[in-house]
Amino acid sequence: MDPKKTALILVGFQNDYFAQDGILRGVVEEPNRVDTVLANALQFVNAMKDTEMTVISTPIVLEPDYRAMASPVGILFAMKTSGAFKAGTTGADTIPELLAFGDRVQYVTGKVGFNAFSNTSLEETLRARGIENVLVCGMVTSLCIDSTGRAAYERGYSVTVVSDCSSSRTPAEQDFFCSSVFPLYAGVATSTELVQAMQGVSA
Repeated sequence: MDPKKTALILVGFQNDYFAQDGILRGVVEEPNRVDTVLANALQFVNAMKDTEMTVISTPIVLEPDYRAMASPVGILFAMKTSGAFKAGTTGADTIPELLAFGDRVQYVTGKVGFNAFSNTSLEETLRARGIENVLVCGMVTSLCIDSTGRAAYERGYSVTVVSDCSSSRTPAEQDFFCSSVFPLYAGVATSTELVQAMQGVSA
């Protein structure tokens, strides 16, 4: 896999998911899973920062009246009722650990739902860089990661879900998506496997 033709899409790396007091941190039932996902993702970005791989963060930021959610259900309802990802709040901010990478991470804004391509310039950004391979990771595997991965596949990209840098609500859900859902349209790999694959190309 050629890093120059590869983009890592980081989904939901915001305080409401990853901060210790994040409103939606409790969505993930497995103890310490959120911290593990964060540590793996940061290690992955750090390992690839000196390559030509494109790194893009796609935060979800919602207006205070949540007008993008006319009739929310499930986790979207939880976001609205709890005030998660509300514009102007700390919870909607990008986590400081990611901000520490400076302009090595590009931010594509406008995301108001599960799919990072919807209502954003993500596709235009990828096309402009000649991207062929899309890696997706973040929160939540069964929702935003799946929706974004499918959207990338439908747009002609080769998609890989980074399994150890993503989390579902439960271990069973994570295993099911990685073993039975993603293989229908994408590859599934750990960050370590991907680093090794891209270092082999760069060598």
